[in-house]
Amino acid sequence: MSGEVPPHRLKRAKRALRREILARRDALAPSDRAASSARICELLLALPEVQRATTAMVFWSFGSEVDTGPILDRLQGRGLQVALPRIEGDDIVPVRFRPGDRLTETAFGAREPAAGQVLDAPDVDVVVVPGVAFDREGHRLGYGRGFYDRLLRSTGALRVAIGFGLQLVDDVPHGRRDVPMDAIVTEAGVTRRRV
Repeated sequence: MSGEVPPHRLKRAKRALRREILARRDALAPSDRAASSARICELLLALPEVQRATTAMVFWSFGSEVDTGPILDRLQGRGLQVALPRIEGDDIVPVRFRPGDRLTETAFGAREPAAGQVLDAPDVDVVVVPGVAFDREGHRLGYGRGFYDRLLRSTGALRVAIGFGLQLVDDVPHGRRDVPMDAIVTEAGVTRRRV
């Protein structure tokens, strides 16, 4: 199933892959998840684009996702301006985040800033993106709402997805509106998109 999937089959193909990978990710042992998250943090922070960045947007992890707490702490420790995504209508916007800022829980379990300065998307250097599955061409299967695809169209930031090795698959079903990642970081290493 390589390449773009016809629209009438796309939702079904995405739903099936999402169900499979989430079940596998949820089954990871907490100790394995913690060790892999620590390795992913180190690899992400070592990326040259992250080393040069002044502003980064990172998601607040929940459930069985890669733990982003250490990533947020380390970026702020380096003096970067850090933003978290906040849902506004059908979009997400980068909102400046500092330790101690009040957060609220979204309907699906993530946390987002309750208030704060909204940054201009083009001013963000790196966007760390969540997802369910990824492939070596940079295609990403998210949670099905399209928030990140809409945001990423408005910025020239490095688009880097983080996930566990089991989330890197041979082929992610994708359509014209799905924005590919520039890099995917798992505990096994960094995969740059083939262009």
